[in-house]
Amino acid sequence: MNAPDKGHWLNKTRLTVYSRGMLVAYALIGVGILVNSSLVTPGGFALDSDFGIFQAAARLALEGHPLLVYDPVQLWEKFKSLTGSSGAGMGNFAWFYPPPFLALLLPFGLMPYFPAYLTFMAITLAAYITVLQRIVPGRDALWCLLAFSGVWFNFRLGQNGLLTAALAGAALLNLERGNEKWAGTFIGLLIIKPHLALLFPVALAALGAWRVFWIAGGVALAVFSLSTALLGTAMLAPWWHSLGYATSLTEHLMGYWVNMPTVFAFLRLLGTPVSIAYGIHFLVAALAAATVWQVWRRCPSWPLRNATLVVATFLVSPYLFEYDLAWLALPVAWMAQLGLSEGCHRGDRELLIAAWLLPFALHLVARGFPFHLQIGPWVLMALLWSIVHRSRGLAESTAKI
Repeated sequence: MNAPDKGHWLNKTRLTVYSRGMLVAYALIGVGILVNSSLVTPGGFALDSDFGIFQAAARLALEGHPLLVYDPVQLWEKFKSLTGSSGAGMGNFAWFYPPPFLALLLPFGLMPYFPAYLTFMAITLAAYITVLQRIVPGRDALWCLLAFSGVWFNFRLGQNGLLTAALAGAALLNLERGNEKWAGTFIGLLIIKPHLALLFPVALAALGAWRVFWIAGGVALAVFSLSTALLGTAMLAPWWHSLGYATSLTEHLMGYWVNMPTVFAFLRLLGTPVSIAYGIHFLVAALAAATVWQVWRRCPSWPLRNATLVVATFLVSPYLFEYDLAWLALPVAWMAQLGLSEGCHRGDRELLIAAWLLPFALHLVARGFPFHLQIGPWVLMALLWSIVHRSRGLAESTAKI
Protein backbone atom coordinates (compact mmCIF):
# COMPACT_ATOMS: atom_id res chain seq x y z
CA MET A 1 0.00 0.00 0.00
CA ASN A 2 1.16 3.52 -0.74
CA ALA A 3 1.09 6.04 2.03
CA PRO A 4 -1.16 9.06 1.58
CA ASP A 5 0.56 11.64 -0.59
CA LYS A 6 0.13 15.02 1.08
CA GLY A 7 1.62 16.74 -1.95
CA HIS A 8 -0.90 15.36 -4.41
CA TRP A 9 -2.76 17.96 -6.48
CA LEU A 10 -6.14 16.60 -5.36
CA ASN A 11 -6.17 17.46 -1.67
CA LYS A 12 -9.12 18.01 0.65
CA THR A 13 -9.20 21.79 0.16
CA ARG A 14 -9.24 21.62 -3.63
CA LEU A 15 -11.81 18.85 -3.65
CA THR A 16 -14.16 20.96 -1.52
CA VAL A 17 -13.62 24.04 -3.70
CA TYR A 18 -14.19 22.07 -6.92
CA SER A 19 -17.35 20.51 -5.52
CA ARG A 20 -18.82 23.83 -4.48
CA GLY A 21 -17.90 25.32 -7.83
CA MET A 22 -19.70 22.50 -9.64
CA LEU A 23 -22.75 23.01 -7.42
CA VAL A 24 -22.84 26.71 -8.30
CA ALA A 25 -22.62 25.83 -12.01
CA TYR A 26 -25.46 23.29 -11.72
CA ALA A 27 -27.57 25.80 -9.78
CA LEU A 28 -27.09 28.47 -12.46
CA ILE A 29 -28.00 25.99 -15.20
CA GLY A 30 -31.08 24.94 -13.21
CA VAL A 31 -32.19 28.55 -12.75
CA GLY A 32 -31.68 29.20 -16.45
CA ILE A 33 -33.82 26.20 -17.37
CA LEU A 34 -36.54 27.21 -14.92
CA VAL A 35 -36.64 30.88 -15.99
CA ASN A 36 -36.99 29.96 -19.65
CA SER A 37 -39.65 27.33 -19.02
CA SER A 38 -43.38 27.79 -19.31
CA LEU A 39 -43.63 27.80 -15.50
CA VAL A 40 -42.07 31.28 -15.45
CA THR A 41 -42.03 32.64 -19.00
CA PRO A 42 -45.24 32.69 -21.08
CA GLY A 43 -44.49 30.89 -24.31
CA GLY A 44 -41.42 29.20 -22.80
CA PHE A 45 -40.69 25.54 -23.31
CA ALA A 46 -42.57 22.90 -21.32
CA LEU A 47 -40.54 21.72 -18.33
CA ASP A 48 -41.13 18.07 -19.09
CA SER A 49 -38.94 15.08 -18.31
CA ASP A 50 -38.85 11.30 -18.36
CA PHE A 51 -40.85 11.48 -15.16
CA GLY A 52 -43.73 12.70 -17.31
CA ILE A 53 -43.72 9.25 -18.90
CA PHE A 54 -43.71 7.65 -15.46
CA GLN A 55 -46.70 9.70 -14.38
CA ALA A 56 -48.53 9.21 -17.67
CA ALA A 57 -48.21 5.44 -17.24
CA ALA A 58 -49.42 5.66 -13.64
CA ARG A 59 -52.39 7.82 -14.67
CA LEU A 60 -53.43 5.40 -17.42
CA ALA A 61 -53.29 2.53 -14.94
CA LEU A 62 -55.34 4.44 -12.36
CA GLU A 63 -57.93 5.22 -15.02
CA GLY A 64 -58.36 1.49 -15.56
CA HIS A 65 -56.27 1.15 -18.73
CA PRO A 66 -52.91 -0.35 -17.66
CA LEU A 67 -52.45 -2.09 -21.02
CA LEU A 68 -52.32 1.30 -22.75
CA VAL A 69 -48.97 2.08 -21.15
CA TYR A 70 -47.44 -0.22 -23.77
CA ASP A 71 -49.16 1.69 -26.59
CA PRO A 72 -46.71 4.50 -27.52
CA VAL A 73 -49.43 6.66 -29.09
CA GLN A 74 -51.72 6.52 -26.05
CA LEU A 75 -48.82 6.97 -23.65
CA TRP A 76 -47.62 10.09 -25.46
CA GLU A 77 -51.07 11.60 -25.60
CA LYS A 78 -51.35 11.22 -21.85
CA PHE A 79 -47.81 12.58 -21.42
CA LYS A 80 -48.67 15.72 -23.40
CA SER A 81 -51.89 16.31 -21.47
CA LEU A 82 -50.04 16.12 -18.13
CA THR A 83 -46.90 18.12 -18.96
CA GLY A 84 -48.10 20.57 -21.58
CA SER A 85 -45.34 19.35 -23.87
CA SER A 86 -45.69 18.90 -27.60
CA GLY A 87 -43.85 15.60 -27.25
CA ALA A 88 -41.78 16.52 -30.31
CA GLY A 89 -38.84 14.22 -30.91
CA MET A 90 -39.93 11.75 -28.26
CA GLY A 91 -41.41 9.12 -30.54
CA ASN A 92 -38.50 6.73 -30.09
CA PHE A 93 -39.35 6.25 -26.44
CA ALA A 94 -41.91 3.91 -24.93
CA TRP A 95 -42.67 1.97 -21.75
CA PHE A 96 -40.36 -0.98 -21.14
CA TYR A 97 -40.64 -1.39 -17.36
CA PRO A 98 -42.06 -4.52 -15.68
CA PRO A 99 -45.27 -4.32 -13.63
CA PRO A 100 -43.53 -3.73 -10.24
CA PHE A 101 -42.22 -0.30 -11.26
CA LEU A 102 -45.61 0.77 -12.58
CA ALA A 103 -47.24 -0.35 -9.31
CA LEU A 104 -44.66 1.72 -7.38
CA LEU A 105 -45.62 4.81 -9.39
CA LEU A 106 -49.39 4.61 -8.82
CA PRO A 107 -49.45 7.08 -5.87
CA PHE A 108 -47.65 9.67 -8.03
CA GLY A 109 -50.40 9.38 -10.62
CA LEU A 110 -52.79 10.93 -8.09
CA MET A 111 -50.84 14.22 -8.03
CA PRO A 112 -50.38 17.01 -10.58
CA TYR A 113 -47.24 16.61 -12.66
CA PHE A 114 -44.84 19.06 -11.02
CA PRO A 115 -45.64 18.20 -7.35
CA ALA A 116 -45.39 14.50 -8.25
CA TYR A 117 -42.00 15.06 -9.88
CA LEU A 118 -40.67 16.99 -6.88
CA THR A 119 -41.98 14.39 -4.43
CA PHE A 120 -40.46 11.48 -6.36
CA MET A 121 -37.07 13.17 -6.69
CA ALA A 122 -37.03 14.30 -3.04
CA ILE A 123 -37.79 10.80 -1.74
CA THR A 124 -35.23 9.08 -3.98
CA LEU A 125 -32.55 11.71 -3.26
CA ALA A 126 -33.10 11.32 0.49
CA ALA A 127 -32.69 7.54 0.21
CA TYR A 128 -29.58 8.00 -1.95
CA ILE A 129 -27.92 10.43 0.46
CA THR A 130 -28.77 8.22 3.44
CA VAL A 131 -27.03 5.23 1.88
CA LEU A 132 -23.95 7.19 0.74
CA GLN A 133 -23.55 8.84 4.14
CA ARG A 134 -23.42 5.36 5.68
CA ILE A 135 -20.33 4.68 3.56
CA VAL A 136 -18.47 7.99 3.94
CA PRO A 137 -20.13 10.26 6.50
CA GLY A 138 -19.46 13.93 6.98
CA ARG A 139 -20.05 17.32 5.42
CA ASP A 140 -17.12 17.12 2.97
CA ALA A 141 -18.42 13.86 1.54
CA LEU A 142 -21.88 15.39 1.22
CA TRP A 143 -20.49 18.29 -0.82
CA CYS A 144 -18.83 15.85 -3.21
CA LEU A 145 -21.99 13.78 -3.49
CA LEU A 146 -24.24 16.73 -4.26
CA ALA A 147 -21.78 17.95 -6.89
CA PHE A 148 -21.80 14.56 -8.64
CA SER A 149 -23.23 14.99 -12.14
CA GLY A 150 -25.03 11.65 -11.86
CA VAL A 151 -27.34 13.25 -9.29
CA TRP A 152 -28.14 16.22 -11.49
CA PHE A 153 -28.80 14.15 -14.60
CA ASN A 154 -31.43 12.26 -12.65
CA PHE A 155 -33.02 15.52 -11.51
CA ARG A 156 -33.06 17.02 -14.99
CA LEU A 157 -34.45 13.84 -16.54
CA GLY A 158 -36.72 12.92 -13.65
CA GLN A 159 -35.28 9.44 -13.67
CA ASN A 160 -34.93 6.56 -11.20
CA GLY A 161 -31.15 6.18 -10.97
CA LEU A 162 -31.08 7.54 -7.41
CA LEU A 163 -33.68 4.97 -6.35
CA THR A 164 -31.93 1.94 -7.87
CA ALA A 165 -28.55 3.12 -6.55
CA ALA A 166 -30.02 3.44 -3.04
CA LEU A 167 -31.45 -0.09 -3.26
CA ALA A 168 -28.13 -1.56 -4.48
CA GLY A 169 -26.11 0.32 -1.87
CA ALA A 170 -28.49 -0.65 0.94
CA ALA A 171 -28.31 -4.29 -0.16
CA LEU A 172 -24.50 -4.31 -0.12
CA LEU A 173 -24.23 -2.48 3.21
CA ASN A 174 -26.64 -4.90 4.88
CA LEU A 175 -24.85 -7.88 3.35
CA GLU A 176 -21.56 -6.56 4.71
CA ARG A 177 -23.07 -6.21 8.19
CA GLY A 178 -24.65 -9.66 8.16
CA ASN A 179 -28.25 -8.43 7.95
CA GLU A 180 -29.31 -11.19 5.58
CA LYS A 181 -33.05 -10.50 5.55
CA TRP A 182 -32.62 -6.83 4.67
CA ALA A 183 -29.87 -7.56 2.15
CA GLY A 184 -32.08 -10.07 0.35
CA THR A 185 -35.06 -7.72 0.52
CA PHE A 186 -33.22 -4.81 -1.11
CA ILE A 187 -31.77 -7.05 -3.81
CA GLY A 188 -35.24 -8.44 -4.52
CA LEU A 189 -36.67 -4.93 -4.84
CA LEU A 190 -34.35 -4.33 -7.80
CA ILE A 191 -36.95 -6.30 -9.76
CA ILE A 192 -38.12 -2.81 -10.82
CA LYS A 193 -35.04 -2.80 -13.12
CA PRO A 194 -33.89 -6.43 -13.14
CA HIS A 195 -31.03 -5.99 -15.63
CA LEU A 196 -29.22 -3.99 -12.94
CA ALA A 197 -29.26 -6.95 -10.55
CA LEU A 198 -27.65 -9.53 -12.84
CA LEU A 199 -24.38 -9.80 -10.90
CA PHE A 200 -25.86 -10.12 -7.42
CA PRO A 201 -26.45 -13.90 -7.85
CA VAL A 202 -22.81 -14.28 -8.96
CA ALA A 203 -21.57 -12.45 -5.87
CA LEU A 204 -23.86 -14.33 -3.51
CA ALA A 205 -22.86 -17.69 -4.99
CA ALA A 206 -19.16 -16.82 -4.66
CA LEU A 207 -19.77 -15.86 -1.04
CA GLY A 208 -21.94 -18.90 -0.36
CA ALA A 209 -24.69 -16.58 0.89
CA TRP A 210 -27.50 -18.90 -0.16
CA ARG A 211 -29.99 -17.65 2.42
CA VAL A 212 -29.68 -14.12 1.00
CA PHE A 213 -30.00 -15.59 -2.50
CA TRP A 214 -33.30 -17.30 -1.71
CA ILE A 215 -34.68 -14.32 0.21
CA ALA A 216 -33.89 -12.04 -2.75
CA GLY A 217 -35.54 -14.45 -5.16
CA GLY A 218 -38.59 -14.78 -2.94
CA VAL A 219 -38.99 -11.01 -2.55
CA ALA A 220 -38.60 -10.46 -6.30
CA LEU A 221 -41.17 -13.15 -7.08
CA ALA A 222 -43.60 -11.83 -4.46
CA VAL A 223 -43.32 -8.22 -5.65
CA PHE A 224 -43.70 -9.24 -9.29
CA SER A 225 -46.70 -11.44 -8.51
CA LEU A 226 -48.49 -8.86 -6.35
CA SER A 227 -47.97 -6.06 -8.84
CA THR A 228 -49.16 -8.27 -11.70
CA ALA A 229 -52.25 -9.25 -9.71
CA LEU A 230 -52.92 -5.57 -8.97
CA LEU A 231 -52.53 -4.41 -12.57
CA GLY A 232 -53.76 -7.53 -14.34
CA THR A 233 -52.00 -10.53 -15.79
CA ALA A 234 -52.87 -9.29 -19.29
CA MET A 235 -49.93 -6.87 -18.91
CA LEU A 236 -47.35 -9.65 -19.13
CA ALA A 237 -47.61 -10.25 -22.88
CA PRO A 238 -47.28 -6.58 -23.96
CA TRP A 239 -44.46 -6.05 -21.46
CA TRP A 240 -42.55 -8.98 -22.94
CA HIS A 241 -43.24 -7.65 -26.44
CA SER A 242 -41.95 -4.20 -25.44
CA LEU A 243 -38.55 -5.69 -24.63
CA GLY A 244 -38.16 -6.56 -28.29
CA TYR A 245 -38.83 -2.94 -29.22
CA ALA A 246 -36.28 -1.78 -26.63
CA THR A 247 -33.75 -4.18 -28.14
CA SER A 248 -34.42 -2.82 -31.62
CA LEU A 249 -33.87 0.78 -30.47
CA THR A 250 -30.68 -0.21 -28.67
CA GLU A 251 -29.34 -1.89 -31.78
CA HIS A 252 -30.15 0.82 -34.34
CA LEU A 253 -30.69 4.24 -32.75
CA MET A 254 -27.69 6.55 -32.50
CA GLY A 255 -29.65 8.77 -30.12
CA TYR A 256 -29.43 5.89 -27.66
CA TRP A 257 -25.73 5.11 -28.17
CA VAL A 258 -24.49 8.59 -27.25
CA ASN A 259 -26.27 8.23 -23.88
CA MET A 260 -25.32 4.59 -23.17
CA PRO A 261 -22.01 3.95 -21.35
CA THR A 262 -21.76 0.40 -22.68
CA VAL A 263 -19.33 -1.60 -24.79
CA PHE A 264 -22.14 -2.28 -27.25
CA ALA A 265 -22.88 1.45 -27.70
CA PHE A 266 -19.17 2.23 -28.14
CA LEU A 267 -18.91 -0.34 -30.92
CA ARG A 268 -22.13 0.70 -32.66
CA LEU A 269 -20.99 4.34 -32.72
CA LEU A 270 -17.90 3.12 -34.58
CA GLY A 271 -20.14 1.40 -37.14
CA THR A 272 -19.53 -2.15 -35.91
CA PRO A 273 -22.21 -4.61 -37.14
CA VAL A 274 -24.81 -5.57 -34.56
CA SER A 275 -23.79 -9.25 -34.31
CA ILE A 276 -20.11 -8.44 -33.80
CA ALA A 277 -20.93 -5.68 -31.30
CA TYR A 278 -23.05 -8.14 -29.32
CA GLY A 279 -20.30 -10.77 -29.43
CA ILE A 280 -17.63 -8.42 -28.08
CA HIS A 281 -20.00 -6.91 -25.53
CA PHE A 282 -20.97 -10.28 -24.08
CA LEU A 283 -17.33 -11.38 -23.99
CA VAL A 284 -16.58 -8.33 -21.83
CA ALA A 285 -19.71 -9.10 -19.78
CA ALA A 286 -18.50 -12.64 -19.14
CA LEU A 287 -15.10 -11.33 -18.03
CA ALA A 288 -16.83 -8.82 -15.73
CA ALA A 289 -18.93 -11.60 -14.15
CA ALA A 290 -15.82 -13.76 -13.71
CA THR A 291 -14.08 -10.80 -12.06
CA VAL A 292 -16.91 -10.42 -9.56
CA TRP A 293 -16.71 -14.13 -8.79
CA GLN A 294 -12.94 -13.97 -8.20
CA VAL A 295 -12.99 -10.85 -6.03
CA TRP A 296 -15.93 -11.97 -3.91
CA ARG A 297 -14.38 -15.43 -3.54
CA ARG A 298 -10.84 -14.41 -2.64
CA CYS A 299 -10.74 -10.82 -1.38
CA PRO A 300 -11.72 -10.22 2.28
CA SER A 301 -12.30 -6.46 1.85
CA TRP A 302 -15.97 -5.52 1.70
CA PRO A 303 -15.35 -2.08 0.13
CA LEU A 304 -13.41 -3.74 -2.70
CA ARG A 305 -16.03 -6.47 -3.13
CA ASN A 306 -18.83 -3.94 -3.25
CA ALA A 307 -17.04 -1.57 -5.60
CA THR A 308 -16.20 -4.44 -7.95
CA LEU A 309 -19.82 -5.57 -8.20
CA VAL A 310 -21.17 -2.07 -8.89
CA VAL A 311 -18.64 -1.16 -11.58
CA ALA A 312 -18.87 -4.59 -13.24
CA THR A 313 -22.67 -4.19 -13.40
CA PHE A 314 -22.20 -1.48 -16.03
CA LEU A 315 -20.24 -3.86 -18.23
CA VAL A 316 -22.89 -6.60 -18.28
CA SER A 317 -26.11 -5.25 -19.77
CA PRO A 318 -26.04 -3.48 -23.17
CA TYR A 319 -29.10 -1.48 -22.09
CA LEU A 320 -27.93 1.23 -19.68
CA PHE A 321 -28.16 5.02 -19.72
CA GLU A 322 -26.29 7.96 -18.24
CA TYR A 323 -28.79 8.34 -15.38
CA ASP A 324 -27.95 4.80 -14.21
CA LEU A 325 -24.42 6.10 -13.56
CA ALA A 326 -25.76 7.54 -10.30
CA TRP A 327 -24.54 4.14 -9.03
CA LEU A 328 -20.94 5.28 -9.54
CA ALA A 329 -21.08 7.33 -6.34
CA LEU A 330 -21.03 4.00 -4.48
CA PRO A 331 -17.64 2.68 -5.72
CA VAL A 332 -16.21 6.20 -5.57
CA ALA A 333 -17.26 6.37 -1.90
CA TRP A 334 -15.88 2.91 -1.06
CA MET A 335 -12.55 3.59 -2.79
CA ALA A 336 -12.30 7.01 -1.16
CA GLN A 337 -12.91 5.33 2.19
CA LEU A 338 -10.02 2.95 1.53
CA GLY A 339 -7.82 5.81 0.37
CA LEU A 340 -8.46 7.73 3.57
CA SER A 341 -7.76 4.74 5.82
CA GLU A 342 -5.01 2.90 3.94
CA GLY A 343 -3.61 5.32 1.39
CA CYS A 344 -4.02 5.57 -2.36
CA HIS A 345 -2.28 3.75 -5.18
CA ARG A 346 -0.85 5.73 -8.06
CA GLY A 347 -3.63 6.91 -10.35
CA ASP A 348 -6.46 6.08 -7.92
CA ARG A 349 -7.49 9.70 -7.39
CA GLU A 350 -7.48 10.47 -11.09
CA LEU A 351 -9.70 7.46 -11.86
CA LEU A 352 -12.15 8.44 -9.14
CA ILE A 353 -12.35 11.95 -10.57
CA ALA A 354 -12.94 10.47 -14.05
CA ALA A 355 -15.79 8.36 -12.63
CA TRP A 356 -17.20 11.39 -10.79
CA LEU A 357 -17.25 13.40 -14.04
CA LEU A 358 -18.34 10.56 -16.34
CA PRO A 359 -22.13 11.18 -16.51
CA PHE A 360 -21.42 14.73 -17.71
CA ALA A 361 -18.30 14.04 -19.76
CA LEU A 362 -19.72 11.19 -21.83
CA HIS A 363 -22.25 13.60 -23.34
CA LEU A 364 -19.59 16.10 -24.36
CA VAL A 365 -17.48 13.45 -26.06
CA ALA A 366 -20.21 11.21 -27.52
CA ARG A 367 -22.00 14.19 -29.08
CA GLY A 368 -18.75 15.84 -30.15
CA PHE A 369 -17.69 16.93 -33.62
CA PRO A 370 -16.22 15.71 -35.96
CA PHE A 371 -16.51 12.22 -34.47
CA HIS A 372 -18.63 10.45 -31.88
CA LEU A 373 -16.93 8.38 -29.20
CA GLN A 374 -18.53 6.66 -26.22
CA ILE A 375 -15.93 6.88 -23.44
CA GLY A 376 -18.15 5.33 -20.75
CA PRO A 377 -16.97 1.70 -20.97
CA TRP A 378 -13.29 2.73 -21.04
CA VAL A 379 -13.56 4.74 -17.83
CA LEU A 380 -15.52 1.89 -16.23
CA MET A 381 -13.01 -0.78 -17.32
CA ALA A 382 -10.11 1.33 -16.06
CA LEU A 383 -11.83 1.82 -12.71
CA LEU A 384 -12.60 -1.89 -12.45
CA TRP A 385 -8.98 -2.75 -13.25
CA SER A 386 -7.81 -0.40 -10.49
CA ILE A 387 -10.17 -2.01 -7.95
CA VAL A 388 -9.21 -5.54 -8.96
CA HIS A 389 -5.49 -4.70 -8.86
CA ARG A 390 -5.89 -3.50 -5.29
CA SER A 391 -7.98 -6.52 -4.34
CA ARG A 392 -5.37 -8.95 -5.70
CA GLY A 393 -2.66 -7.38 -3.58
CA LEU A 394 -4.84 -7.67 -0.50
CA ALA A 395 -5.85 -11.25 -1.30
CA GLU A 396 -2.20 -12.29 -1.77
CA SER A 397 -1.08 -10.61 1.45
CA THR A 398 -3.96 -12.25 3.35
CA ALA A 399 -3.10 -15.68 1.93
CA LYS A 400 0.49 -15.38 3.26
CA ILE A 401 -0.63 -14.76 6.81
